[in-house]
Amino acid sequence: MKIAILGSGNVGKALATGLDSLNHEVYVGTRDVAETLTRDEIKDWASSHPTIRVTSFADAVAAAELVINAISGHSTISVLQSVGADNLSHKVLIDISNPLDFSNGMPPQLFVKDTDSLAEMIQREYPNAKVVKTLNTVNSASMIPALTPGKPEFTVFLSGDDPDAKSTVTEILRSFGHTDIIDLGGIITARTTEMALPLWMSIAGKLDSWGINFKIVR
Repeated sequence: MKIAILGSGNVGKALATGLDSLNHEVYVGTRDVAETLTRDEIKDWASSHPTIRVTSFADAVAAAELVINAISGHSTISVLQSVGADNLSHKVLIDISNPLDFSNGMPPQLFVKDTDSLAEMIQREYPNAKVVKTLNTVNSASMIPALTPGKPEFTVFLSGDDPDAKSTVTEILRSFGHTDIIDLGGIITARTTEMALPLWMSIAGKLDSWGINFKIVR
């Protein structure tokens, strides 16, 4: 599958590496391609993964069948606007970003919550896209368990209005090595997983470890 990942940070690189290893055709979208490729961490990573293409946000999405939003919550809407509605129309858009606001320190607040979510904002802005919220409660190093065998199993959540889109995303999650996947329901349920992030970050800060994930014990 041709997959665009919006964002070249740790999350974007982790997902691109995993998807590339699973033989997907991966495009990593960034705001300024030339500047991004001058960064040592990107330059070294890109040279180690020659089949992954680093390109503009719009070109990445135009080439892809499925899109993953791995940029910050604050930047999400403006980046998607630069991509254009036509590029996103009828495509599955996996949203793993969070509406985190660090302006008052740690733990962060959320700039949208309770009666709305970032995922719902994206779906309203792009009604012809098929938005699915997932992996936003997962540490970036753990997003693809198949690449790190032996680590404890954890739970991933799924929210979205389109059943076929959720089936596609579920297949991708299973290919990543996830076996405990809970479909919470419509895109409105993304509010709950986004609001879990301050708790996640408080626990990580208390334990002095960002390598944590949620596990639902039945």
